Amino acid sequence: MGPFADIDHESCLGFTKSKADGAEILAQRGVVLAGLQERLFANGRSGDTRSVLLVLQGMDTAGKGGIVRNVMGMVDPQGVAHASFGKPTEEELSHDFLWRIHKQIPPAGHIGVFDRSHYEDVLVVRVHNLVPRSVWEPRYDIINQFEDELIASGTVIIKVALALSFEEQGRRLAERLDRPDKYWKYNPGDVDERGFWSDYQAAYQAMLDRTDTPGAPWYVVPANRKWYARLAVTELLIDALERLDLDWPPADFDVEVEKARLAATRE
Repeated sequence: MGPFADIDHESCLGFTKSKADGAEILAQRGVVLAGLQERLFANGRSGDTRSVLLVLQGMDTAGKGGIVRNVMGMVDPQGVAHASFGKPTEEELSHDFLWRIHKQIPPAGHIGVFDRSHYEDVLVVRVHNLVPRSVWEPRYDIINQFEDELIASGTVIIKVALALSFEEQGRRLAERLDRPDKYWKYNPGDVDERGFWSDYQAAYQAMLDRTDTPGAPWYVVPANRKWYARLAVTELLIDALERLDLDWPPADFDVEVEKARLAATRE
């Protein structure tokens, strides 16, 4: 995998159509995604133990929330399990770093979405030396083992690293300061974090190098163009769901008998 810091953040990776075309295609593909997600949910209700987990990692303003709203917003919310992992609570800190993650693993038939994730414990923790290296260094292998166990239990994992440029993050933060309707999204700490940009790029590179596995590979998505990142994640979800080869679960009752019973109530 190439250097994370050298990615063309403006790239659309071969997608040659316009932003307007992208919005139209996103709506069309959203219909496909919704249909596949409904099949996953229906199968989960019928005993199928499989699920999908979408892991979103990226710097502040990279567009994680927008993907949750605009991509997962196209499917039935009852089949989505969303979890956001910020600064751990005192209770969470008293446990193993994966303790809070285990509690949010998507149920059967669901698409789980992690807005930030267990990777915070090899990103923020590493950059700010919140624990000694002897503590965070083994976590790469622990995470790989954890994900292997999830896969073995029937969870398909899609890991997306949103690659945002330093300049674009600055523009997005400035927009939040210029618009009263965006003040609530602004965190003064985000400016402090910009001072650690190169350290974060190195931490992301190590994350990609150490946890890009055959069963749970990383997809690095250029994030300067929000519309493209949303379309790319939609396609990753569709691909994952199509590979599950889902069909509608068969009836667990006698259809003809039920038709007759229903007809009798109309007489």
